[in-house]
Amino acid sequence: MKILSGKELAGFVKARQETQVKSLAKSPTLLIIRDSDNAVIEKYVKLKIRYGEDIGIKVIDYRAKSTSDIKEKILSANDDNNINAIILQLPIVDKEKTDELTNLIKPTKDVDGLGKDSLYDSATATAILWLLTGYDIKLDHQKIALVGRGKLVGAPLYRMLTNSNHDVTIFHRGDDLNQLKDYDIIITATGVPGLITDQMVKPGATIVDAGTASEKGIIKGDVADSVRNRQNLAAITPIIGGVGPLTVACLFDHIIRSA
Repeated sequence: MKILSGKELAGFVKARQETQVKSLAKSPTLLIIRDSDNAVIEKYVKLKIRYGEDIGIKVIDYRAKSTSDIKEKILSANDDNNINAIILQLPIVDKEKTDELTNLIKPTKDVDGLGKDSLYDSATATAILWLLTGYDIKLDHQKIALVGRGKLVGAPLYRMLTNSNHDVTIFHRGDDLNQLKDYDIIITATGVPGLITDQMVKPGATIVDAGTASEKGIIKGDVADSVRNRQNLAAITPIIGGVGPLTVACLFDHIIRSA
């Protein structure tokens, strides 16, 4: 069984990016706006700050006090020539405002690819495709299931895969997930710990677990431990170090392009 380590692949991307940043006339600056400090968000913000330091990109972590504060910060950063890229770290407290706020980000600075006019594809969705390609996981003639229709992963990845004429079905977490046992590749990103159980996965399947949640301070994925303990899978991502490192690497590729 292959372990799909994004951390290993991200190392090659990172070395290339460090050289690219040095060739720029001015080091880029990324602004991260958030209004929450839960464990998962803290983890990813720290990853981005550390990654930026390693390759020479400044990362500003802005803690917004309210939805109106987020809006004001986005609008001011849009017009700030010293800021090359803007990320609204999701989820925000008022989830109903997500689309409104992400669509405010200037398309050239929307490096997460969340706004309707963004110049960039979703970083997480792109990272998943990088991961599968890097480990030579073939998508042609495979039945692919996406679990979760979220803005960050499910929706953009569905669009990207169908545009490439792959056989893809998208599931909401409330659907009958026992149907997953008919699929060769399962990509899940719901943030519901243990959602994908043993009876839902057939032998020889490939699983990409891009779901992250915190239970009593411990990071959990969508896939139950009973699935991870099996030896008859073709491949699976680890709980930590799978999609996440490549998502950050892809994001910084977008930041370099924006500069």
